[in-house]
Amino acid sequence: MGISEVDSDKKQTFGLKIFPKTLQLVSKLYEDDNCRSRSEFIEKAIRFYCGYLLNRETSATEFIAPQLAVITEGIVKGSEQKLSRAIFKLAVEVGALTHMLAAINEVDDETLKKLRVMCIDEVKRINGIINFEKAVRYQRSDE
Repeated sequence: MGISEVDSDKKQTFGLKIFPKTLQLVSKLYEDDNCRSRSEFIEKAIRFYCGYLLNRETSATEFIAPQLAVITEGIVKGSEQKLSRAIFKLAVEVGALTHMLAAINEVDDETLKKLRVMCIDEVKRINGIINFEKAVRYQRSDE
């Protein structure tokens, strides 16, 4: 019997023997799971476990997917924050370098435009992986 066969509009009542500690745990946790009653909590737990046992795509994912989504979301948010801080620090350093270079070099507007176009093309070509040694060799050559 699959989970879809168990579902119906009318619930059935039956007796349940449960250890007191388990019932205390249910009483403590059912509201945390946004359940209206202990019965709803127990039914969700049974459905989850049945989905786990049946290991069917339609039943297991119904219960496991939300947990995976929460875990993945937490990992992504943590990575996002770390990357944002790193990008901010990098932007500050690039800004400082840009101002230092502008202060010590007299570059005309036409050369600056050509340099910007060349840099955009280079970053696209090398997929953002800049090699300082190659840049120095390029600047020392007559290209």
